[in-house]
Amino acid sequence: MTELKLYNTLSRSKEIFEPLHKNHIGMYVCGPTVYDFAHIGNARPYVIFDILYRLLKTKYKNSHQVTYVRNITDIDDKIIISAQKMGKSIEKLTQKVEKIFLEDMDALNILRPDIQPKATEHLPKMIEMIKILIQKGNAYEADGHVLFSIPSMANYGALSKPNKEELIAGARVDVASYKKDPTDFILWKPSSADQPGWESPWGRGRPGWHLECSAMAAKYLGEIFDIHAGGQDLMFPHHENEIAQSCCAHNTKIMAKTWLHNGYVIINGQKMSKSLGNFVTVHQLLAKWHGETIRMTLLSAHYRQPLDFTDAGLIQAKQNLDRFYGALKDFSPAENETESVITEALCDDLNTPKAIANLHELTNQIYKSEDSVEKIKLQQILKNSANQLGLLQLPAETWFSWTSHSAENILTEAEIDEMIQARINAKKNKDFSKADAIRATLAEKGILLEDTSSSTSWKRG
Repeated sequence: MTELKLYNTLSRSKEIFEPLHKNHIGMYVCGPTVYDFAHIGNARPYVIFDILYRLLKTKYKNSHQVTYVRNITDIDDKIIISAQKMGKSIEKLTQKVEKIFLEDMDALNILRPDIQPKATEHLPKMIEMIKILIQKGNAYEADGHVLFSIPSMANYGALSKPNKEELIAGARVDVASYKKDPTDFILWKPSSADQPGWESPWGRGRPGWHLECSAMAAKYLGEIFDIHAGGQDLMFPHHENEIAQSCCAHNTKIMAKTWLHNGYVIINGQKMSKSLGNFVTVHQLLAKWHGETIRMTLLSAHYRQPLDFTDAGLIQAKQNLDRFYGALKDFSPAENETESVITEALCDDLNTPKAIANLHELTNQIYKSEDSVEKIKLQQILKNSANQLGLLQLPAETWFSWTSHSAENILTEAEIDEMIQARINAKKNKDFSKADAIRATLAEKGILLEDTSSSTSWKRG
């Protein structure tokens, strides 16, 4: 059986994954702060670590129970500010955003976690953890706040290895006079009368963001668990501070054995930003693209590398899925399990580009097969393999009948033929960029081209 190897941020190396416990594997992924709709960068870790969850459940189904925890942060300063701007109650805002988030993730074929704890439901656990940290000398009360003392932990920074300037810049609140050290971070802060708050030994207030994940992870997975994952942007200070709180409170050397972080998502070569007008949410994308197309695009690059999310990438993903689904036409999935051609690639640090390449190779075999029995077997392997990636979850007929394009955007046959002829002329004139642009435009409107040595045919996708 292929060994599972994962790149551990903590050791900066690829390691063979070995469960900590005989019968159980625990995985924690930092979930959304529900103040606004999830953007495409938010979605990448949920898609990637959904792949890992599926892989763990399959690989260890006969020996280990897998518990996947992904929290909901429903109390945070961003939520308070957003609710005030909208003139809504915090409860109404968070409930609406959480509902949309879950629907969007469902559309991307992301499995629901086993446990989805909410921060507001775990205040007693957080207060208990703060008390322990104060007793141990790792935290102190000052001016209505409780802060974690960075100097009290000798090996702080082992995960991200930040320098002093980064430590200060990474503080979630401004450097304040009540801090003993400028790098110390908030565990508890006071709440004004118009802010949500809970009673505590330090007065009415609310928890710091980092503390929430430490408390929820410990409750559901224990003081030390197997895998903690999230986006690269969370490595510092969030994950670093989680480790500090958890290890000091529980007197452990580690919080999680393996730490995984995915790379950033950029848009057309630029950092995503509302000011640049390239800020795109999953909800917006789903109005135009099928969830599997978005998912396929997010899997196109290795998870630890940056991903440039573009319209061209979405078009390519749609074309790839059309080809895969085309290979499954007139196929009825069987109940029996079959082999997969992508397990080895996924076991190599979730190598999804390699896995997708393997699907293409298998699809080629299906299209070339003239033996009906062999073809059915290959189709079953394709279906089973794609299941590991959360792809090809629809009947082929349903996939090809889906469209997000309005009637106004549907091209007539004459218009299609005219564009195909323009593409042929561009290729004759060696203007390949124009030819590619025409193909991309047709694909965006649901028209797929199939070139042979002598002609070009088309079909509606």
